[in-house]
Amino acid sequence: MGRNTRQRRKPPAAKALAAAAALALGGGGLLWANFHASAHEPDQEAWGGSRTKAATARVATVSCPDVGQRLTNVPEPARQGVARELAGLDRQITEAYARLAATRDAQAKDPGFVRNAITGPLGEKRAATIDRIRITVQRAGGSFDNALEQLAPCTTRSTNRTDAGGGQQNGGQPPNGGQQQNNGGQQGGIGGQAGNGPVAADFVDITKVAPNVQGTPRRTGNASTGTFTTRCGVNANKNHNTDNVIVAPGVTNGAHHLHDYVGNQRIDAFASNRTFLRGGTSCQNRDDLSSYYWPVVRVQDGTRDFDQNADGGGKEGNVGRILTPVQAEIKYVGSPAGKVVAMPRFLRVITGDAKTTTNGLANANAHWSCTGFENKVQLTERYPICPRGSKVVRSFAFQSCWDGRNTDSANHRTHVAFADPASGVCPNGFKAIPQLTMRLVYAVPPPVIQNGQVRNAYAVDGFPEQLHKPATDHDDFISVTRNGLAGKIADCLNRGRNCA
Repeated sequence: MGRNTRQRRKPPAAKALAAAAALALGGGGLLWANFHASAHEPDQEAWGGSRTKAATARVATVSCPDVGQRLTNVPEPARQGVARELAGLDRQITEAYARLAATRDAQAKDPGFVRNAITGPLGEKRAATIDRIRITVQRAGGSFDNALEQLAPCTTRSTNRTDAGGGQQNGGQPPNGGQQQNNGGQQGGIGGQAGNGPVAADFVDITKVAPNVQGTPRRTGNASTGTFTTRCGVNANKNHNTDNVIVAPGVTNGAHHLHDYVGNQRIDAFASNRTFLRGGTSCQNRDDLSSYYWPVVRVQDGTRDFDQNADGGGKEGNVGRILTPVQAEIKYVGSPAGKVVAMPRFLRVITGDAKTTTNGLANANAHWSCTGFENKVQLTERYPICPRGSKVVRSFAFQSCWDGRNTDSANHRTHVAFADPASGVCPNGFKAIPQLTMRLVYAVPPPVIQNGQVRNAYAVDGFPEQLHKPATDHDDFISVTRNGLAGKIADCLNRGRNCA
């Protein structure tokens, strides 16, 4: 894969997280109980490696404003440098979360510990990084919004709060120094095999959810009604890494979680457009060199997978048995409002938001369901528990409007857009392109909820501070085609044909 194998010294917080993860996983899936319970808290009845522990409802995670989403005007020469600085912000949050997890006893003894030892220093580091972003942008001739400097401070969130800034009177902690009353259920704890989720409240029996699927826009007489299916496999060859070449080019472990890759086989942090064209493909159509990649799903059953001691894996709270999809359906569909134009080569698109736990749901695009229920129920903030004989389904519908000029943008969002959900019409200045849709199906052992705790939970990989929430699910795509395939896809859709 051409990965950078140079060793880098880890900061103390990262070492603490790594050491704890090694202890947890070395015990066959034991939990980070010392991180998420008081030192005097009695252990609960063991469920072995498949158990997810209830924990005291304390400060759960670090909450920092997402600087990257606010950067919309970065000159091209500055983008590489800015991307590296943004990756540095992610790394700082990861290290702060590790320190938060490793210092529960100190937090219990000192109400100001989190502010003085974690969020305060983190804010100072972020301020320095944001200033370097300003310098990089201005040196390249761009303008910088000084309001971004106000995004440096971070707070913390407790496990039973939905706001991102609670408890700010005490440096982001609850007034009692992060200790809250144990509510006797896992919903009040952080849970998870690695101590950072999911919890019982993140799951729902899909048979008890009211239908919520909305109708689709009415097609006009000029609609592009065709479909184009590309068959690229399920990543049975286990092509994985924890990079993200779109948001963190040139940065090893820029995603802080593991991805499945199908399609192009040469994608890592250091890949370039030239690399993509030489990458080979897992797709049956050899002219489809596009990269389709998504975070892996794991079952937290105590199993230790290959990355238990690796960055982006067990060291960062992504633990358990990695599931390979039993199906991965990739299909392009047309526009109900008119014809589509061909996708430009090297178009990059991210759908969903890996940081919804702290960003909110504005950019969420997660869809969880079960086979047999997809036309009735789609979930964003809950993982489904499927009935016997039914499988878990993740689905994505990417942005289908393009600005006609750019293959990427500073925040990786503003060059593409969603069509109006009622009419299917693109925003002014945008052109309709083939809409990429993906459907991933998994054979997941059903989790069991018992006494407010979840056994054999499953979860999507993510940034450690995002607590493995379902809404953080996201998908990534780089369009790379040759021999006129992009035009053939658009023509197929516009002619109303079903192609493969």
